[in-house]
Amino acid sequence: MVEKSPQVVNLRAFIYSVNRGYYMTGNKVMIVEDDDTLREALRYNLEREGYEVMLAKDGGEALEQARSNKPDLMLLDLMLPVLGGLEVCRILRSEMKLPVIMLTAKTEEVDKVVGLEVGADDYVTKPFSMRELQARIKAVLRRGVEKREEKPTEQSREAVEVGKIKIDTRTHTVYCEGKKIELSPKEFELLAFLMSSKGQVMSREQILRRVWGYEYIGNDRTVDVHVRWLRQKLEDNPEDPQYLLTVRGYGYKFQG
Repeated sequence: MVEKSPQVVNLRAFIYSVNRGYYMTGNKVMIVEDDDTLREALRYNLEREGYEVMLAKDGGEALEQARSNKPDLMLLDLMLPVLGGLEVCRILRSEMKLPVIMLTAKTEEVDKVVGLEVGADDYVTKPFSMRELQARIKAVLRRGVEKREEKPTEQSREAVEVGKIKIDTRTHTVYCEGKKIELSPKEFELLAFLMSSKGQVMSREQILRRVWGYEYIGNDRTVDVHVRWLRQKLEDNPEDPQYLLTVRGYGYKFQG
């Protein structure tokens, strides 16, 4: 039997992976899941896609590994021992810019929006298909690359002040009547986008593309939820907003 050289084997494996769509990405993905069977199934499928995979069984281990190994993306189960997924996400958001996709068995809207509120980039409800999950992973990673490559505009280099609201995209800070307001990453991006387009009506679709990315798979209800949260934090009367206005049947505009 003739032994094939490693170069031939590797080349054939590479061609096979390209033909099957398993191009080696090189991105590091951390899977945080306490279910052994699901964790191993995710690891197997993502490694086939070319990802470098790290594993954690609980929230405490997830934080330790994220701090030391700096993954490119985290798949984070909501229900975890030691430290829950929401708390892990909150802590990570205060320490680093790490894309997070929440994995949850809960279907109620409140669980999904709370995950987004604390800084998750997307969520997937169990049971899910690997095809859907892989599409979401690629979309979130691509959005991160696009944002890093974005050339800053004149607007993004300056603090913008409209009425009682002031936003500085350089420091990611927002003030309302001189008081600093804490916003989640997506709330900040949404406000920055609407303020930079002051007076223009933006459809929910336009907002989703700009703030959540071209390949975002969720629905436009996400926009409505985030606008409601911003109104609660910035408006004197959220039911009769002065700044974040609804254009019925179309979308929203920032007015001031």
